[in-house]
Amino acid sequence: MTVTAVSFRTHLRRQARAELAFRLLTRFCAFLVLALLAGVILILIRGSWPALKLFKFGFLTHDIWDPVAVQFGALAPLYGTVITSLIAMLLAVPFAFGIAVFLTEICPLWLRGPISTGIELLAAVPSIVYGLWGLFIFAPMLQQTLQPWLIAHVGTLPGVGHLFRGPPFGIGLLTAGLVLSIMVLPFITAVMREVFATAPASLKEAAYGVGATRWEVIWDVVVPYSRVGMVGGVMLGLGRALGETMAVTFVAGNAAQISASLLAPGTTIAASIANEFTEAVGPVYLSALIALGLILFLLTVTVIAAARLMLLRLDTRGPAL
Repeated sequence: MTVTAVSFRTHLRRQARAELAFRLLTRFCAFLVLALLAGVILILIRGSWPALKLFKFGFLTHDIWDPVAVQFGALAPLYGTVITSLIAMLLAVPFAFGIAVFLTEICPLWLRGPISTGIELLAAVPSIVYGLWGLFIFAPMLQQTLQPWLIAHVGTLPGVGHLFRGPPFGIGLLTAGLVLSIMVLPFITAVMREVFATAPASLKEAAYGVGATRWEVIWDVVVPYSRVGMVGGVMLGLGRALGETMAVTFVAGNAAQISASLLAPGTTIAASIANEFTEAVGPVYLSALIALGLILFLLTVTVIAAARLMLLRLDTRGPAL
């Protein structure tokens, strides 16, 4: 056997060992993520079990949160979490869509860079900075301008009027939702901008060639081609909104109550945990806060699972062109 043949066989064995090591390493990393996830679930279940065992299903259906009387219900924080996240998404998604369309289809090249940089800088701002800005600048401004206008003009309307009644506190669920919308806007915009940019130029040129307007090209070509990525960006923003802590803590009002008015103070699951965890005295109180964390975890997982199912259905259908 020649030296060349021996060297080649040695090289093949080395490559096989490297391939095996790489395969084992990637498999270990994958199973490590699953193990960490299972560990988090087990720790949350173990920590929340005393409260769940004591209050049973009533923990989800009661809005009483009274540490003195040792009575805890998660309905008020859960309600605040859902409402503030819905407000944030209702406001952020249309603006993110418009900004992404402008940057990819309309914006001049010399202006595209500064706007994109500004959006990225918004994403880099810490949440506590948003909270301080919301508490000392945004909330007083809303108290003097937007909230009195809503009370006077929208609060008297049938149907939706009850959502905008009561005194203008400045802070509240509406303020928290507005701050959250500003926080999630750059994330959704960045994803939509990237997926819009992947739309083939040949498809858009063909649409222009048959006489389509710019809006028709965007709505009938770019959006159907990018719908999977758009849904992913929206769900990314929703996940951020559901779990936001410090910004909501500053502007939500931190009142464990359910009110029909969006102007009233409220709280969220993450804000309740952040405010009360260091003051939790007694095993039931601490367990109730951990149970809130378990509910938030399950809520986030449910949203992500629903997004994955939606993406799979959209992906199997293909672009609706």
